[in-house]
Amino acid sequence: MTRKRRGRDEGSIFRRRDGLWAASVSLGYDASGKRRRRVVYGKTKQEVREKLRKLQDHADEGSLAEKERLKLSEFLSRWLEQVVQPGRRPNTYRSYEGVVRNHICRQLAGVRLSNLTAMQVQTLYRTMTANGASARTCQLAHAVLHAALKRALKWGLVSRNVCDAVDPPRVPKKKMKVYNLGQVEALFAAVREHRLHALFVLAVATGLRQGELFGLHWSDIDLQGDTLFVQQQLEEINGKFRLTEPKSAAGKRRIELPKFVVHILHEHRKRMLAEGRDVKTGPVFCDRRGGWLRKSNFIRQVFRPAIKRANEAVIAKAKEKHVEHDLLPEIRFHDLRHTAATLRLLQGDHPKVVQEMLGHAQISLTLGTYSHVTPSMQKDSADKLDRQFRRQA
Repeated sequence: MTRKRRGRDEGSIFRRRDGLWAASVSLGYDASGKRRRRVVYGKTKQEVREKLRKLQDHADEGSLAEKERLKLSEFLSRWLEQVVQPGRRPNTYRSYEGVVRNHICRQLAGVRLSNLTAMQVQTLYRTMTANGASARTCQLAHAVLHAALKRALKWGLVSRNVCDAVDPPRVPKKKMKVYNLGQVEALFAAVREHRLHALFVLAVATGLRQGELFGLHWSDIDLQGDTLFVQQQLEEINGKFRLTEPKSAAGKRRIELPKFVVHILHEHRKRMLAEGRDVKTGPVFCDRRGGWLRKSNFIRQVFRPAIKRANEAVIAKAKEKHVEHDLLPEIRFHDLRHTAATLRLLQGDHPKVVQEMLGHAQISLTLGTYSHVTPSMQKDSADKLDRQFRRQA
């Protein structure tokens, strides 16, 4: 028996074994992105076709009404809950939720999603700036709103992404703060007797992120092979700790350790063993009670005092020798990562080696971040070429 071709606009009409006619039709997606389906039944094909037509008409009207009623704040709440929270890291969700609550919804909460305009979004950024929000926060607001509206477009809730018609906030590029070789030596001298001396040395020698250093385990270090493996990082969320994988595949990496670093790690291991710590599979760096290092405590109690002690020593030495002193500027701990990369590039390491050490997915990120080193590298390269061909040219 040859099956009849389905009529135009009939949807999925079929006859069941019990003789009833039925139709299954997709009604699109609801505001949360879930597919909506309905099934209608009738004694005849014509009856089902009529029910199907009415269902589609009502669905179109209802869908249109829902789109027209849906406010931006309601949509953003659903997007955060159903898209961002399940698919992003907790810290990412917190930053997105914070910028939505404190900035976007504070000004645009009552605007209907379908009525949102590019001018309103542009005004949002201007008002945020006038109220004291940083350029970085404005840039985050743009990124969050653009991503949310991209999803709304996919769900059929808007006809276009108005953020595409807006000039995104620009973040002025700040001059990178890094320590020179002398300043690094002063910092190392200031923490030489501290129980976390090895942490400072490892930060400058490898460029590990703070979370990677805090999450490092002894099982990740091969002291015989002079290597270190980055496999996880420590995150602190609402006062609770958890180990997570690096953000990208490039973040999982193997790093060759200089001999002096291996020696310092051996000494650190002896110190931890004397404290009664697990030096086989336990964390490499911990607080005095053996617990995870808390970032805020470390910065306040260890890092900033170390810079202060280093500067006191620098001033004392300068007075003794009657020379100018080179004080260490106040920097973030993360700037030791930048210091590590800068020193490596200045000593002639290939950018690809530095990229792999830092765990950057693309070498363009490495070259762009440390473009301040390029002029010095070019001068050094020109001098080498000059020495090579000076007599022959």
